[in-house]
Amino acid sequence: MKLLPRLLASAALAAGLALPAAAQEDPFTVGFVYVGPIGDYGWTWTHDQGRLAVEEAFGDAVDTVYAETVPEGPDAERVMTQMILNGADMIFTTSFGYGPATNAVAARFPDVYFEHATGYQRDTENVSTYSARFYEGRAVIGHIAGHMTESNIVGYIASYPIPEVIRGINSAFLHAREVNPDVEFRVVWAYTWFDPAVEADAAQALIDAGADVILQHTDSTAPQAAAQEAGGVYTFGQASDMIQFAPEPRISSIIDNWGPYYVRRVGEAMEGTWEQSDTWEGMPEGMVLIGEMTEAIPEEVRASATAIMEAIQAGEYHPFTGPINRQDGTAWLAEGEIADDGTLAGMNFYVEGLTGEIPN
Repeated sequence: MKLLPRLLASAALAAGLALPAAAQEDPFTVGFVYVGPIGDYGWTWTHDQGRLAVEEAFGDAVDTVYAETVPEGPDAERVMTQMILNGADMIFTTSFGYGPATNAVAARFPDVYFEHATGYQRDTENVSTYSARFYEGRAVIGHIAGHMTESNIVGYIASYPIPEVIRGINSAFLHAREVNPDVEFRVVWAYTWFDPAVEADAAQALIDAGADVILQHTDSTAPQAAAQEAGGVYTFGQASDMIQFAPEPRISSIIDNWGPYYVRRVGEAMEGTWEQSDTWEGMPEGMVLIGEMTEAIPEEVRASATAIMEAIQAGEYHPFTGPINRQDGTAWLAEGEIADDGTLAGMNFYVEGLTGEIPN
């Protein structure tokens, strides 16, 4: 897709015409809308690292702007609109709940490029969506969790009951149960992406219930701090390495690596080669990484986790490979069958062995 300003510029150059100096020199402006603060050392921090990668890659040819802690609702429309009125040529909206607002604003500004993280809605040709196959990383840390728990209770702090989060719970559980048939997952729904107080309370409730390993799909380091305070509880960095809590309680991490994607897409927009797309990349492409495994993890477990990671990276193993049943015991995937992306993208069920219900 080539938007109008780029088409006019290309036509002028092809005709040997000189563009106005201001048009040649004005930097390409890229806006980022964040659901949390850039200091969360989790989800938003990693997206902001991607923004900084754009600045480093393009230098003075690009300006970036951002708005942090923007609610997922009508206020996001106001923020995006203001960015555009201030000159933004491209906007990345970095949370699932920004979908309706992103598409509403995109319809009003067809000459601006929009990229929506973890979404699916592309109502106009100037909107693309992108996400990471986080479930690949959660397979690895689930494998480690299954080995590391002594109480056989693994706590999981979940944000919202959307497919992205449900996929992660299922993937981590399947790989924990594979190495430890006695393991149980206790899931606490926080109904927030970022609220340190709520996340700390959820972690403490899980610890009080006997969990000695905690996984999270929320953005702050509060669960790490709660586990550190309790002692004897292992955690994993979420979205970023959270290495400040190593060697314990944080023993490894799942890392989101957005920089290469942001640099690629901004470059395409600047060149006029940007096209609408729905990107879903993972460990093979380097969008999902596993952080350093500390020596708190036994050597043989580090080796087996590394083997899973390398098999996924090589495309030799898929975390959702049958036989796998649904929670009610009905068959989902037969022996050797691999889940299709459509089912994964809309996943709204637990796999067999998980207890409790998914909230509506």
